[in-house]
Amino acid sequence: MRRSDLEVTPMVALAFAVFAASTSAVLVRWSAAPSSVAAFYRVLFTTALVAPVALVRNRADFSRLSRRDLAAAVVAGVALAIHFAAWFESLNHTSVAASVTIVQSQPIVVALAAGLVLGERITRETVAGIAVAVVGAAAMSLGDAGEAPLSDATLYGNALALLGAVTVAGYVLAGRSIRQRVSLFPYVTVVYAACALTLGALVAAQGHDYVAYPAREWLLFLGMAVGPGVFGHTVVNWTLKHLESVVVSVAWLGEPVGATLLAVVLLAEVPDAVTVAGGAVVLAGIAVTTLERERRDGSGT
Repeated sequence: MRRSDLEVTPMVALAFAVFAASTSAVLVRWSAAPSSVAAFYRVLFTTALVAPVALVRNRADFSRLSRRDLAAAVVAGVALAIHFAAWFESLNHTSVAASVTIVQSQPIVVALAAGLVLGERITRETVAGIAVAVVGAAAMSLGDAGEAPLSDATLYGNALALLGAVTVAGYVLAGRSIRQRVSLFPYVTVVYAACALTLGALVAAQGHDYVAYPAREWLLFLGMAVGPGVFGHTVVNWTLKHLESVVVSVAWLGEPVGATLLAVVLLAEVPDAVTVAGGAVVLAGIAVTTLERERRDGSGT
């Protein structure tokens, strides 16, 4: 494979993955199931889709997994489950604006840890891109402030949102590290299985029913697995072998932008001026971060 392929293809794949992940908000909105149940089946069905591929194409890779990488992949899966659970629960205790803003601060956590743990170079331009994207994400969430005034935010809800930011940052960082040594499908199979088991335990703890849902809900669960799961998270994990964790983390802030566009078409939800402006700022921050990476690598793509 030519070097230019490795430079261009992961960026295109990342953009595609972020858009695929953007479908999650619409699918969740259409679903009437408890959020933890929807998250559980989304990840369980994603595991069921990727595991056969891993067993057929990469069966030998499982035996070559070191105990350290296996343990790290399990921890990454648990972290992803905690992210889902903490973020969804935070919305019951604090405003949408506060929750989304805090969760979307995750590129800051990734940048700090990537420099210390992974040795990734964080330039001033990268920091600027992160700052611009996070400010844009905050502006987008403030467009929802009318639903629940910021003065109603609670310390508990904000703490849960912060936990959601830290755990998803850990998930990205773990993927960046492990994917340098482990093939994609064995890695995501372990991560998703650990995530599904954790979410399944949460569903049981909350006393929700596992099966009493109409056919429409099962189709939505499958849609969440195919779109945000296989084409979203799985493709993101593929890009982590080629792209720095900070680039992937900042690009993920494009998910609310894609979700907003889809909501206009599929839910007839027209965003206000603040949300539109925030989306434009997010895209500008993503552009600054990715173009800085291309400049450093000298690819000029």
